[in-house]
Amino acid sequence: MSESQKSGYVIVVSGLSGSGKSAALKAFEDNGFLAIDNLPIQLFAKFLALRKESGDFIRMAVGMDAREAELLDYFEDVFSTVRGMGYELKILFLEAEDQILVKRFSETRRTHPLAPDGGLAQAIRTERERLAPLREAADCIIDTSALNSARLKGMVLERFVQIHDRRSLAVEVLSFGFKNGLPPEADLMVDVRFLPNPFYVDKLRALDGRDERVRDYVMAHEEAQTFLAKLMDMLLFLLPLYQVEGKSYLTIAIGCTGGQHRSVTLAENLFERLKTSFAGSLMLRHRDIR
Repeated sequence: MSESQKSGYVIVVSGLSGSGKSAALKAFEDNGFLAIDNLPIQLFAKFLALRKESGDFIRMAVGMDAREAELLDYFEDVFSTVRGMGYELKILFLEAEDQILVKRFSETRRTHPLAPDGGLAQAIRTERERLAPLREAADCIIDTSALNSARLKGMVLERFVQIHDRRSLAVEVLSFGFKNGLPPEADLMVDVRFLPNPFYVDKLRALDGRDERVRDYVMAHEEAQTFLAKLMDMLLFLLPLYQVEGKSYLTIAIGCTGGQHRSVTLAENLFERLKTSFAGSLMLRHRDIR
């Protein structure tokens, strides 16, 4: 179905309580989307059917989460109906680590919707389990544990608003440390722990992979040069195929032990090489630099 034939662009914003759904919805609203929070799943398709009758192309962001008791029973059928009506529907799922969510609720003194009488930690675990099917169906998962509100809004715009306006593939190069957990948003993940580690060089330990001395140390090894060349070859083969398939964004995650040296250096180098070879949008993010 061509863009001109579609009825609208609809983003379902879901995820764990305290993960930043309100900030994401506000980002959509600030960029011209009709934003509705906690719309009952049974009214979702009916509402869009009424909007379709007006004949106007609609851009809408709707919050749906564990507050809606019937969401998980009906979302697959309802979302299928909405897509069948001609709407382009994407699911954005936000999450964060348990201890981060506990801290956020403690700081704001909010009550978790599944724990009106207490038991916050158990409520978070229960909500995570309940929403697992919706997370599995998500088009994009963002872990907000290390994100402030401004950065989250920026990622929402990069991945949904600006990309949809451009209709081209946006690539994010992400460095991370395996000891800090895998990045759930990664589409492609590579492990560079086979490279010599600058952490064991006294004069380099306190630096990170953006520093020229660290970059020189890592890239001086033939394995790093060969790996980067082969990774570029693979990406130049894959990126056009992802675009043909209609993929809007791609996160390439490069990991080392701590996310300070090798992964950062390789991510920086890959980003620079892609700038000269890839015509789409490019973003660079270092998740675990202290």
